[in-house]
Formats: sequence, structure tokens, C-alpha cells
Amino acid sequence: MNPNKALWEKGDFTRIAETMRESGEELVSKLGITNKMKILDLGCGDGTTAIPEARLGADVMGVDIAKNLVEAGNARATAMGLSNCIFQEGDACNLSELSNHSFDMVVSIFGAMFAPKPFEVAKEMVRVTKPGGKIVMGNWIPGDPTVVAQILKISSAYTPPPPEGFISPMTWGLEDHIIERFGQAGIPKENITCTKDTFTFRASCSPEEFVSIFKHFYGPTMNAFDAAEKNGKTEALEQELIALFNSQNKAVSADTTTIPATYLHVTVIC
Repeated sequence: MNPNKALWEKGDFTRIAETMRESGEELVSKLGITNKMKILDLGCGDGTTAIPEARLGADVMGVDIAKNLVEAGNARATAMGLSNCIFQEGDACNLSELSNHSFDMVVSIFGAMFAPKPFEVAKEMVRVTKPGGKIVMGNWIPGDPTVVAQILKISSAYTPPPPEGFISPMTWGLEDHIIERFGQAGIPKENITCTKDTFTFRASCSPEEFVSIFKHFYGPTMNAFDAAEKNGKTEALEQELIALFNSQNKAVSADTTTIPATYLHVTVIC
């Protein structure tokens, strides 16, 4: 099986996505979406941004590599009566099932950044976007002190080194990499804008319980715990994550968690 597919089907990202709904809607509300706009939501999960886009009247196709998340997205859209939102399996590195210049906007929030071939991802996003259309990405930033970059940094310390040739998904959070990748896809530098923004996780549980959700349902963290268990370091990893979540929690109540995370908001005009 494709290792990236295996990673995202391993857990159940819907459990994390439940804590991302409010910020997903806030982000989408600022994208200038209009009725009947055709949108591709790439690496869509179960629809954290795809469903708000459809609720604004866009015709949305969500594409994700994980079969379980595609099924969850279609179930959510059906339950909400959104016939203008369809989810299907696909790989951000190769969108051959999608025609050239098919979409007014391509959106990928913490999705396509995890695909293993970034130059192919940029090329495919540009290919399926109409001339004058827009690509919007939300990407985590390497070395950032906020929660997601730190989760991935901590997790990587417990896992074996990646295979030769591996390109970290976090490089999508660096402006020079963005410019290089979209530049090779034919986009001039002046058509690319990168700004830092904040995405907030809101969980109706304590930080310790939130760590448990990552431990049992988030593929990268699950892999870190699998590796830590083999080395007798499960407790050390868990305590590091609990300390991180507690230090970044902004909620007043002990049984809720509110953690803001900084990300790079990328806008590309095709």
C-alpha cells in the first residue's frame, strides 16, 4: 500500500477534525467564495473546510487519499443535505482523474502538504485551476513554537529516521520553498502571497484527554507511540505531549482545551 495512504487511514482523523470545525469555518468565510464557484478541496479529510465551502453555495469536490475520511466526508455532506459537496479518493501528487483548468479555486488546509512529492503537488494544483483562479494553502511552519510543529518535532524524536530522499511536509511552511515549487509550475513570484495566521483547536476535554485522542487516532502520533513502545519510552513521549498541551492551553476551564497554532496562509493566483 502507498505509505501515505496507510498513514492517514491508520487512525481516525475525524476525531481530531472535530476540534477544528470552528476555525475551519472562520478560514473559509474569508476566502471570497461565491455561489456556484467550483472548488477542489485537496487533502480534505472529512470536510473541515469543504463543507463550509459548500454551505456558502460553491460546488465542491473533496479529494483525500484516505478511504475512511472520504466515506466520513460523504456521510457528513449527506446528513447536511449538501448535494453540492462530493468526496472521492485521490492522490495530491497525481490528479489525473481531474481535467485541466476545472476549478475556480483549489483549497488545501493542512492536507496536500503531507503528500510526498511537493513539486508534483504544486504542478497538479496549478494544472487543475482555471487561468485567473486561486490556490489557497494552509501549511504548518517548521520550528514554530506552537502546538502542531511541536507535536511533529517531539514525535520525530521517538521514530526511526525517514528514508533517504524523504522531503519533510513542514518545508511547505517556508516561503522560499513555496516560491520554488509554484515557480516550477509556471507561477511568477509576484502571484504568490504568504502570511502567518492562527488556527485554533477547541476540544471539550482536558489537555490530557486531548493528548490521548492524538495518541489513538492521529497517524503520525500513533507511529511515534508504536516506536516508543518498542524502546520502552511510551511514558516519556506521553508526558512530553501532556506538558506541551498544558503549556499551550488557553482555556479557563480544566475540562476544555483551546490551543491556537500558527500556520502559513498561502495564496497563489494562476
